Amino acid sequence: MKICIVSNLYPPHVIGGAEIIVAKLAESLTERGHEVLVITTSPEKEESIDSVKGVKVHRINPWNVYTVYDHQDKSATKKALWHSMDIWNLNSLQKVKKILENEKPDVVHVNNFKGFSMSLFKAVKDCDIPLVFTAHDCSLICPRANLLHANGEICEDPQMVCNVYRNLQRRLIKGKVDWLTAPSQFIINKLKSCNFFTDVKTSRIPLGVELGSERFTKDYQTIDIAYMGGLNRIKGVQVLIKAFREIENDDIRLHIYGKGIDEDAFKKMAGDDPRIIFHGYLKRDQLLESYHKANLTVLPSICYDNSPMMIYESLTSSTPVVASRIGGIPELVENEYNGYLFQPGNEKELQMILEKIIENPESLKPLEKGAFESASRYSLENYVKSFENIYETLKSQ
Repeated sequence: MKICIVSNLYPPHVIGGAEIIVAKLAESLTERGHEVLVITTSPEKEESIDSVKGVKVHRINPWNVYTVYDHQDKSATKKALWHSMDIWNLNSLQKVKKILENEKPDVVHVNNFKGFSMSLFKAVKDCDIPLVFTAHDCSLICPRANLLHANGEICEDPQMVCNVYRNLQRRLIKGKVDWLTAPSQFIINKLKSCNFFTDVKTSRIPLGVELGSERFTKDYQTIDIAYMGGLNRIKGVQVLIKAFREIENDDIRLHIYGKGIDEDAFKKMAGDDPRIIFHGYLKRDQLLESYHKANLTVLPSICYDNSPMMIYESLTSSTPVVASRIGGIPELVENEYNGYLFQPGNEKELQMILEKIIENPESLKPLEKGAFESASRYSLENYVKSFENIYETLKSQ
């Protein structure tokens, strides 16, 4: 089967977890004998065709004020202009359509699409190719993709401009998706509650990770607590730092991995506490090694996280997770089995959970067992097979 996967970002140019799992899917499908091509955006002005681990990659550069790779560093004015041009991009439509007409895939699997614009979906349907769409975030119903107001609060009552955006997105995608998937049921339900995909087949397909055959053994002499991810306020790193600093214990460490726009503010918040260590951005293999060494990972999100890769990678490292009870997170973290959940933004509750564990490190052992057991549900093989079955079903219709 010839499969085309579309993702606005693709290795070696990586920003988040979505493009990592997309690459794993593409590479695994290739190993299973399928012909796989990827359409992605170029980090520069030049367009190219290259090969990444046996996967043919078309890198295009749809017209806009900057590339999707530069989005985080731009001013609010430029972002607004970029978003307006990204609603419908004729240049993107023409370029994607030309690739599809030349390659003639059996099925197209669209992932994160920002940078291509909604014209991407029309390009696929104009070529009369079955289309699978995986929702990694809330881009269809929120320009920011995270359902947060500018002040960081959860958006329960969208502004008029956001409702206009939703109505336009709904109109542009209607009738163009044959199968919707998402890593969490939360995202599927959220999209349907906004009248998207009401008559489309849907499947919850949790992300896949490569599983080890044995549990990792841990050392409790010092309790190492880790956060891996973007250093911005919507991920709640400030909640974690405040909670940690209130704990009076010299045998604990907070390891913070990643980079982001609020990194300097978080370092200032950490102050001169020698127990808090900022490691910066690590390469993939170094980061995985850090999961193995951690006694506990914390994901204190205050936004509607879909299905964070951090949780999967922590579980497969036999590392329990303490996380916010928000979005799709409770579908992965179970209280007193593979971790603990707390109210988003509640630093006192987080502090109490951490203190409870620190005072009794032996309580980590059953949580580690639960983490390792729950990770077995999320094998990469099962993830790939789930999509293979969907592709085969659509191809045969």
